[in-house]
Amino acid sequence: MNDKTEAVRAVRERMAQAAEHSGRRAADVELVAVSKGKPVEELNAAYVAGVRHFGENRSAELAEKATALAHLPDLQWHFIGHLQSRQVQDVARHAHCFHAVDRIKIAERMQQALEEEGRELAVYLQVNVSGEESKGGFECDAWPEEPAQLTAFFDAVRAIAAMPRLQVLGLMTMAPYNATENALRTVFSRLHSLSERLDAELPGLDARGLSMGMSGDFEIAIEEGSTLVRVGSAIFGARG
Repeated sequence: MNDKTEAVRAVRERMAQAAEHSGRRAADVELVAVSKGKPVEELNAAYVAGVRHFGENRSAELAEKATALAHLPDLQWHFIGHLQSRQVQDVARHAHCFHAVDRIKIAERMQQALEEEGRELAVYLQVNVSGEESKGGFECDAWPEEPAQLTAFFDAVRAIAAMPRLQVLGLMTMAPYNATENALRTVFSRLHSLSERLDAELPGLDARGLSMGMSGDFEIAIEEGSTLVRVGSAIFGARG
């Protein structure tokens, strides 16, 4: 048993318990091991422990690790950080999923890069439902009370969904750090409600995925409807 086997098992057990609490199956929630800043050897250990989805937030590091682990054909790379236009090509070339489409411009650049690479890419649209200025994403912190905010978001979704190389899987958000449980539940449930509203508005899109929840709050996120959690320190330990 390698040193990641127990950590991965414990995380999956907690995920399963949280899913059960909300009347869902463990299989309804995907685990992405956030491996940013960790050496390839640790990713290999997590792979042996059963992890197949890994998350990176630096394009150069993603390219380096994807190249080093190219012999593992079932490994899936998730790019989970803010992306600048000049970094798009590495993500278009190596990633299987991009979690932080936070503006139309970056979607357009990604579409162009994917055309050049001859690839398609699954994406989540990053949404700011907490209203924190430090958080990126489409502004949707007051969408139930401000129809204009909701309309602007739906227009952006339509534009991105029309890009043939991008497959919109759903929505992503970042919860406030050190928030209370009630505050976390508010943020996660607000994104879930927005997802349901989007599904009603664009039923043909089929983008019901919810990427929300990290090491400190993934159980709450699952109880509030998350379909994918991004877990780093609970698997790899704190970053050095």
